[in-house]
Amino acid sequence: MRKIFFLITVLLACSGSIMAQQEPGELIVNVSKKDSLPTINKPARDFVMLQFGYASWLNKPDSVKTKPFAYTFNAYLCYDFPIKKSKLSFAAGLGISTTSIYMDNQVLSLDDTGSRGQMANFVNDTIDNYKRYKFNTAYLQAPFELRYFSNINNRNKGFKAAIGMQVGTLLGAHTKGLRSVEGTNIKEKVNTKRYTSSWNFAATARVGWGNFSLYGSYNLTNVFKDNAGPALTPMTLGICLTGL
Repeated sequence: MRKIFFLITVLLACSGSIMAQQEPGELIVNVSKKDSLPTINKPARDFVMLQFGYASWLNKPDSVKTKPFAYTFNAYLCYDFPIKKSKLSFAAGLGISTTSIYMDNQVLSLDDTGSRGQMANFVNDTIDNYKRYKFNTAYLQAPFELRYFSNINNRNKGFKAAIGMQVGTLLGAHTKGLRSVEGTNIKEKVNTKRYTSSWNFAATARVGWGNFSLYGSYNLTNVFKDNAGPALTPMTLGICLTGL
């Protein structure tokens, strides 16, 4: 009986030592597997992009006179596609781009009558004396960007830069003037897309920190169609707010 009891005691002790040797090994394997799993991050993708900028026309002849104040406003919704695990990504989006250029004692004649022919003409304002007179365009625009983020875990912080292009189709173009007639302010608006370029292509660049950056764009197309007005090339410089 003592021998049997002794044998059982030895077997239990051996089995216990075996279990004790296996359990730590299994625990270490589980911990190492857990520790080896990558951390899942969902960084901001600069989903919203708002741009406020100063607009100007390059290659402007002496016959076209504009005031220093001119502006553009762009609003885009973009989706960002990270390029593997690098600090680069590709983004595409859709939005609206508007530009307002103020004329300096001039009006923009958008008619096809008389000796001026079928084209947009800038004419000196010698009769109506407009207080304000501007030319406005609006495009449905798709931006495409190759982006760089120094902080891939939190793109709302750190250095960022982007180069790309914008492709747009014309939504509308109009002139809008304000003048006084016998003490009463009169607003005149003429809508026509006949002379304005139907498509807009522009090269773009951005550089900044966090949610704020400076941006610039240079158009590859002119304001007006070929032989429908002066060969004016738009350019903008401004600030860009991004996030989400």
